[in-house]
Amino acid sequence: MTTRQLAMVMDLNKCIGCQTCTVACKTQWTNRNGRAYMYWNNVETRPGTGYPRDWEGMGGGFDGSGALRDGTVPSRGADYGTPWDFNLDEAALGKVVGPLGEPKAGPNWDEDRGEGDFPNSWFFYLPRICNHCANPGCLAACPRGAIFKRDQDGVVLVDQERCEGLRYCVAGCPYKKIFFNPETSRSEKCILCFPRVEAGLAPACAQQCVGRLRFVGYLDDEAGQVHKLVRKWEVALPLHPEYGTQPNVFYVPPLPGPPKFDAKGRPIPGSERIPMAYLEGLFGTGVRKVVAKLESEMARKREGKPSELMDVLIAFQQKEMFRLGSPTATGLVQLGRRGIRSVEAKEGR
Repeated sequence: MTTRQLAMVMDLNKCIGCQTCTVACKTQWTNRNGRAYMYWNNVETRPGTGYPRDWEGMGGGFDGSGALRDGTVPSRGADYGTPWDFNLDEAALGKVVGPLGEPKAGPNWDEDRGEGDFPNSWFFYLPRICNHCANPGCLAACPRGAIFKRDQDGVVLVDQERCEGLRYCVAGCPYKKIFFNPETSRSEKCILCFPRVEAGLAPACAQQCVGRLRFVGYLDDEAGQVHKLVRKWEVALPLHPEYGTQPNVFYVPPLPGPPKFDAKGRPIPGSERIPMAYLEGLFGTGVRKVVAKLESEMARKREGKPSELMDVLIAFQQKEMFRLGSPTATGLVQLGRRGIRSVEAKEGR
């Protein structure tokens, strides 16, 4: 049990799939030294296969009795896809060749594809990072005790000195957000940019988000926007709560969108462009209540009535989206010899 829990809320109605968050994370944490294939932050198109491919069918997490479910480790070639460099001459001829030949998978492999036929096609974007769960499947699966939650903020980290690269943690995470580094033979994952947080700065993915869709704060901070969205207004939901890990990344689900059109281009009353059943499969049965709440508050705003919920989601001031406490200068030192510091020491950084 941690003293406090840092959490993130993402408003999917504002995500434009620009991948700025992905680039911010990649350039800061995973652009070298065995991490080329790692995307601690990625933005998936839904419906779609995600990254790694079909991760939702790879097991992990907990069953209804609280027992750890069996899981699989994604393969580097077929599931993650191997990074490759584009040769523009070959690309012009429709050829793409990587270290393992023609790639079959990769991040954003089916970007913007979605489902349905024009004019009733549909998709939305789903950004994903480690959920820094209250009941992490990776932690439960590790036989070495190398994974731990920081007491002061609940961030889940890997002790690089205890990790032996057994990869049980990869299998145990149902979101497949922990990765094996083939150069160090250790597991690595999103650290919620804790050195930035300790300095009073938001995680890089949130700070750089051009759509202002990411809110960061502590769940027990009743004056904070994260607490209000998750606990007070209950419009932010975890992804796949049935996995039993109690995620601390929450999502404001996308609105169903405009109705579908018939063959003559006329709106079909009562139709759902984004099927509610699909959203319930991602975020649970509370989606309908959330959508009704959002639509009601939007109607109030259009009528010129006040709506604190809408004002928060609009995010007029980016600085108000991040409530991280008093800045400290401890940075990596506070973690001591655990977590990312030991990785950086090995790399001479």
